[in-house]
Amino acid sequence: MHSFRFAIRLQVVALTLAVLSVASAQSLKNTTDWETLRPEGEQFSVLMPKGSTFESSKEPYHKMELNTRMYLYSRPGGPVFAVVSLSGIKSNPALYTEMQRINSYVDAFKNLFAPKVRKDAVAKLTLVGEKSLQGNPGREYRITIAELTGTAQVFATRKRFYSIVYLNTKKDEAIQEQFLSSFVLPERIEGPPERVPAETGNGVGNSSVAEAQASKPASNDDPDAARKEEPKPTTAAAPTDPTVRGPISGGVLNGKALSLPAPEYPAAARQAKASGAVAVQVTVDESGSVIAAHAVSGHPLLQASAVAAARQAKFSPTLLMGEPVKVNGVIVYNFGEPAN
Repeated sequence: MHSFRFAIRLQVVALTLAVLSVASAQSLKNTTDWETLRPEGEQFSVLMPKGSTFESSKEPYHKMELNTRMYLYSRPGGPVFAVVSLSGIKSNPALYTEMQRINSYVDAFKNLFAPKVRKDAVAKLTLVGEKSLQGNPGREYRITIAELTGTAQVFATRKRFYSIVYLNTKKDEAIQEQFLSSFVLPERIEGPPERVPAETGNGVGNSSVAEAQASKPASNDDPDAARKEEPKPTTAAAPTDPTVRGPISGGVLNGKALSLPAPEYPAAARQAKASGAVAVQVTVDESGSVIAAHAVSGHPLLQASAVAAARQAKFSPTLLMGEPVKVNGVIVYNFGEPAN
């Protein structure tokens, strides 16, 4: 009798689960009406819920301007389906790798996308791993924006960068997989590298990725307009190995320092009432430490003290296409006239 009752209970449980599964599948089918998007001027196609919106704009990114297009479907409380399309950073293997190019695009995507989903929100990305689609290199991230979590897959074609994103307040692996797996790109066929024009006088739009990224310390989110007039890198020739780069030009570095100890006022300089500005040329390594310093201008009695102080300065690592690099720049110390 006990075995009979146990068997009946198992049948009831199985029947209940089957009914719930059918109901869930039917509910998903009824509440989400899908359509295939193949936007004109884009390289992708994707299965998107009907009723998605489209928005395009031009957004500043360091010394460049990115063309942005966003295809978005969202409901209050989730889910969110999105494809973000960016262009403006050309593929140029002679200057930087595709992963360095992707790093810059991901940085721009993270800042541009989050406010479109939740006002004043910040996106948090956690790398899952490398990923490619039809030969187009990319990555997969776990993404969190406010109360929403999900997956972002990013890919770079020769012409554009794409991020396909699914977010929700709860897990729904079936619908996430249906959306992400529907994203299609054409097969990548490598051709000759595109030439990136040299920087023009206004410093916007035509600058190379390397020059644009070099002007931004890792800890600073806003570009400094004054950097437009900075000198070009002082290295005499490009290294033969494109993965090995010499120091880039950072201009005046005072405002970029994490720590900038004040120089001592030498007794001899005080007696001579020496004053004025002393400029110290420095080289900052990949970790942000000063590894070389020498005075290039200023009162001779003040130069040694300024150089000693410059060697103690500390900076955030400077990123060039996502990779830390050495920086050449100048630290200026102003010595006031000593009191009597």
